[in-house]
Amino acid sequence: MLHYRDGDAGAFDALYARHRGGVYRYLLRQCRNAALADELFQDVWMNLIRARAGYTVQAKFATYLYRIAHNRLMDHFRRNDAASLSLDDESGAPVEDPVAPRSAEPDASAAGREQAAQLLALLDALPPEQREAFVLQQEGGLSIEEIATTTGVTRETAKSRLRYALVKLRQGMQAWR
Repeated sequence: MLHYRDGDAGAFDALYARHRGGVYRYLLRQCRNAALADELFQDVWMNLIRARAGYTVQAKFATYLYRIAHNRLMDHFRRNDAASLSLDDESGAPVEDPVAPRSAEPDASAAGREQAAQLLALLDALPPEQREAFVLQQEGGLSIEEIATTTGVTRETAKSRLRYALVKLRQGMQAWR
């Protein structure tokens, strides 16, 4: 980001290539609407471009980027009072993850598809704060401290949200062990 801030346009391409999938999946899993996730995704990157000149290193770049994404989500939720969103898009079709690499797809076997569907259902059933902490860790690779910074909560709150999410997901997946 420092190279991009200092005028190296190629550095932006590297940042985008490295973080686009995780940011998009974070937004998609939080808002659960592909069209909205696309819009928010564009806004996040535009906000990063606008903030380029004033960027200073205060944390890991991923923390900075996911904080922009988190803030954009919160702005949208506040404006639209979107407390209950569906895992389906407006057409009723399940949301697909177009940015996920082929290697992230479940095995072609029926058991693999069932296990993936169960995990997504469990993830969807988590309270929003716990789901966000889990997705930030898994998709963004953020530490507990970085999750706390990104979401604006204390380290202990972030740790607790992540712990409860993991416990619920593990309990729900016990049949697959």
